[in-house]
Amino acid sequence: MGYAHDYADAILHRGRTPMEPVDFVPDWVDRPRKAKFYPGAETLPLPEPAAPATGAGAGPEFTLPLLSGMLQDSYGLTGRRLGVQANTDLAALPHYTQANWSRGTASGGGLYPVSVYWAAGAGGPLTPGLYHYAPHQHGVRRLLTGDVTGEVRQALGAEGADGAAAAGCTQYLVLGVKYWQNSFKYNSFSFHAVSMDVGALLQTWRLWAAPRGLRVAPALWFDEERLARLLGVASREEGIFAVVPLEWAGGAQESASPGRTPEAGRAEGEGGSGPAGREPGTGAAVRRRDSERSRAVLEFETLERIHEATLGLAADRPAPGALDAAAAFPPRGGDPVPLPPPAAAPLGVDGALRARRSSFGRFDASRAVTAEQLAAALADCAAASVGSEAERPGGPRLTALYAFVNHVEGVAPGAYAYDPAAHALRPVVPGAPGPFLQRNYFLSNYNLEQAGVVVVPTVRTTAVLDAVGDRGYRLVNATVGAVAQTFYTTAAAHGLGAGVALGFDNVSYIEELGLTGTGEAPLLIMLLGHERPEPADFRHEIA
Repeated sequence: MGYAHDYADAILHRGRTPMEPVDFVPDWVDRPRKAKFYPGAETLPLPEPAAPATGAGAGPEFTLPLLSGMLQDSYGLTGRRLGVQANTDLAALPHYTQANWSRGTASGGGLYPVSVYWAAGAGGPLTPGLYHYAPHQHGVRRLLTGDVTGEVRQALGAEGADGAAAAGCTQYLVLGVKYWQNSFKYNSFSFHAVSMDVGALLQTWRLWAAPRGLRVAPALWFDEERLARLLGVASREEGIFAVVPLEWAGGAQESASPGRTPEAGRAEGEGGSGPAGREPGTGAAVRRRDSERSRAVLEFETLERIHEATLGLAADRPAPGALDAAAAFPPRGGDPVPLPPPAAAPLGVDGALRARRSSFGRFDASRAVTAEQLAAALADCAAASVGSEAERPGGPRLTALYAFVNHVEGVAPGAYAYDPAAHALRPVVPGAPGPFLQRNYFLSNYNLEQAGVVVVPTVRTTAVLDAVGDRGYRLVNATVGAVAQTFYTTAAAHGLGAGVALGFDNVSYIEELGLTGTGEAPLLIMLLGHERPEPADFRHEIA
């Protein structure tokens, strides 16, 4: 039994037994930048994104405008958060240096620590090389010139990412997390939060790509330290969590940067592998280093241990069907309460991602959620997954969903298990759940009783770890992050408020739902409901 079991247990019990370091206080004055910054690296602006999806599909391959749109709608800045709400950062929001920007993807604490790298090979729109997505400029910074996609393929292994590596993919997105961008606030809890952030971003891409006919199938098992060396990052400081192969349009076309002529070799001050890039073991590596703003960067033993325990190799990739033993149990509870068909969403995915936000104390219990809206949220969340190489198509679900109903039309208050096969609720605990919900929430930014419903996803975490090893912890949390992002997107599409929180007593939920001894772990709570009409806000875009 690896260290991930111990970490998962500590996370589950942290509401009763605090994790070290106890009484940690973040130094907000010395906080790190909100995105990595590479001094001297040339930034190439990305083009105008492709037109919004119409539902007809755009074809099976990416283009530069499509990739630009996916990055913009997921991690790019889409607006300024200045609405009056109940979160603790309200007083700081008007100050530009502490501004909070809206993005399509949710992130724990609004920290957005995931770095997106683009390994561009032959046949793409850019000079082959390694690029870092700069969300604040919506551009890519060139870190290395030369085709290194062979290194990525070798790190993935011969059958990595659903065989895409063997098929000769020449464009990859690589997701890394510089831990200090999150651990300065969340210390040992950081790994738990950032691994969910990765899943949320991957799910945003999957939601965005689906109506366009595009495919996003991430690989989570690969030679992580090899990719860390390629990216020029210290493995213990930045984890590499996912690799996403991109099927690219016109793969045989001559490559060139936008507005630039093709070039070969390496750029001044950069590492490179030369133009071939298809031979393994080139030894290429990014020489540039990002500039750290913090004067004091702290280390946390627990974070370092869970990172080391979950380091991956392509050879460790789970066999097909390995996760079947960790599938969610059949729904429990009383006789099913049928739900109506899910309501049709007024907004498409693109509009929902732009409208997505956390409600932070703006819920209004005077307007009940309709049963059709609840049905849509539960059905969408039940279908959510990371889509990694460890999950076989049509395989069993890893997550179960429970719903604490406060104010839903036609549904009696109480706790229910969602039965996706029957599209029904099965009663587990009768009676209004408001007092239980609020009593077991640690923060002051939500009144949980005012939400129409609180949805709780559970995963049999220890069963996943037993089935696929410690790296499975990243899959567990990525899956829960994908569910959370789906929840946010569905809520926005239906004009509802939403919030996702980690600050609750997990054990109390296990006891309340009768899950003791089942191995089901509630990992976050998701609030859905109407917001108060005409809340105070500031229209920054017309100021």
